[in-house]
Amino acid sequence: MVYLEVAIAVLLLAAYIHFQRAKRRNNYELDLINNQLHSSEELKWTLAMGLYLRFCEEEAPEDEEEDLSSYSDQFIKETPLVFEDFVADIFEKARGGQTDVLPSKQDFGVDFTHKTEDGLFLGQVKCWKEDVDFEPIALIHSNMVKKKAIGGYVITTSSFTDAAKEYAEGLDIELINGKKLVEFWIEALQSHEEEIKKVLPNLYPTEPKEG
Repeated sequence: MVYLEVAIAVLLLAAYIHFQRAKRRNNYELDLINNQLHSSEELKWTLAMGLYLRFCEEEAPEDEEEDLSSYSDQFIKETPLVFEDFVADIFEKARGGQTDVLPSKQDFGVDFTHKTEDGLFLGQVKCWKEDVDFEPIALIHSNMVKKKAIGGYVITTSSFTDAAKEYAEGLDIELINGKKLVEFWIEALQSHEEEIKKVLPNLYPTEPKEG
């Protein structure tokens, strides 16, 4: 009987040691990925391109119907309209406040509104592969004046032309390219995880302090 208890104790100890090693390895891998996400420009732009491919409107030849079956079942394929909800949700999680996506036929160039403690912001999103020129910025600015908004965003999966950047100067409009959008996305995911930790702390047990 004693031998059996010793054997069980040894097995439990071995399982615990294996668990701790696996946990440290997983934490190391997660930290490595997290550091890469925050530091690698190339990785951020790769993710931005992935967002474009996820939400872009497919350009099928005129004599062929669009066929999404060529994509792997594991890929997430959505539409530019869903992209508006995706971006609005990111801003709400990353910056707080409340976002509302406007109906596409009634937006007049404003895809979502963002109500914060500071005031109202207006956002327009572009799931584009080409760099965005100044026209969307001018449209957001005119809506800001009309709706008395204190600021605006133009968000794209790509980037902005020099003319767009020059036009936006002094207009309180933030230009968010694909890399910055990915950074907001990461920030929103981290913010969401922190909220879960507060509500469900048992899912994220803290490691016992040494000593």
